[in-house]
Amino acid sequence: MKEVLILMEAGCELQPQLSFESPDYVRTSLAAAMTLKLLPGRFYRGAKLYCINLLLTYSEGCAANCAYCGLSRSRGGQWVENSFIRVDWPTYPLTEIIDRMIKYKRSIRRVCVSMITRPKAVQDTITIVRRIRDKLDTPISALITPTVMNRRDLEALKESGCDHIGVAIDAATPDLFDKYRGTGVKGPHKWDKYWETVKQAVEVYGDAVGVHLIVGLGETEKDMIEIIQYAQDIGASTHLFSFYPEENSQMSNYQPPPIEQYRRIQIARYLINEKIKTIHDMKFTPEGRLEAVNISLEEFERIVESGIPFMTSGCPGVNGEVACNRPYANEKPGEVIRNYPFKPGKTDIKLIRKQLKLKVQSW
Repeated sequence: MKEVLILMEAGCELQPQLSFESPDYVRTSLAAAMTLKLLPGRFYRGAKLYCINLLLTYSEGCAANCAYCGLSRSRGGQWVENSFIRVDWPTYPLTEIIDRMIKYKRSIRRVCVSMITRPKAVQDTITIVRRIRDKLDTPISALITPTVMNRRDLEALKESGCDHIGVAIDAATPDLFDKYRGTGVKGPHKWDKYWETVKQAVEVYGDAVGVHLIVGLGETEKDMIEIIQYAQDIGASTHLFSFYPEENSQMSNYQPPPIEQYRRIQIARYLINEKIKTIHDMKFTPEGRLEAVNISLEEFERIVESGIPFMTSGCPGVNGEVACNRPYANEKPGEVIRNYPFKPGKTDIKLIRKQLKLKVQSW
């Protein structure tokens, strides 16, 4: 069994009678395993990961069936061996992960514990957060599944040591959400329940709530910017992902969105989340493409030159900068970088300027 081999390579003592399930075991991203020196590897262009991403694991897998997800039940195969965001997520004992995080603490600015759609995942996430908090003072996020949660669970997570909540709504419109996450794929998730949970999370956590959105599921640029503005209006920031097909998923033959589309959404998200502009300062074509922004050329140039709008958007570390920088989660190393895991250089900014194709004017 793949997990057994990985655990043996890590030097962990195995007890055959135990199942490799949460809360005692977790899957961790390949990037996190590299950062914790559990697996060898180097990051393209010298990028560094600052957030240790952990994923709950059960032999029966996830009960959801999201069309673009590598963990969906329709993908088949051994769930514990399926990739997620196109890379392996090896399984390790939580105690081993915690020991490694203590050892390499200087490299870590945040830990994120991700649920899957199983009722028992709620209490197991609380348990995992508490065990990590007992050993580390590193900020901890939880990427939650609203379908199996209520407000009391959000409060219990906070009491256990979680300081930031992420909600992966992903789709920009109710119809797309239902098509790819709900009835369209015989999945359990509901648009209204997800947004209700976002509002409850804001009540419990204040502005420490992030909504994940995936650009490229069939929405227009206007659709995406409208939902970014909606999240901002109710007190949540937004974290952008660019769709990239997962092998053997229901959307494996779909293509990523054009880079120009993604760049325009990135700049709009930054302007809205930083409260510099709102959607009312933006013009769209009849087809819903972002055409122009009401901003001075000087201010726009300063923002683009900073490179920040085009870096990964995610939960912050104690220094206020994004800690969950997910190197190359949106593209393969060597391809055009969509979310920069580091500050873009001069050559990168020159390329970004060509990709934006956006008017700046005052009205």
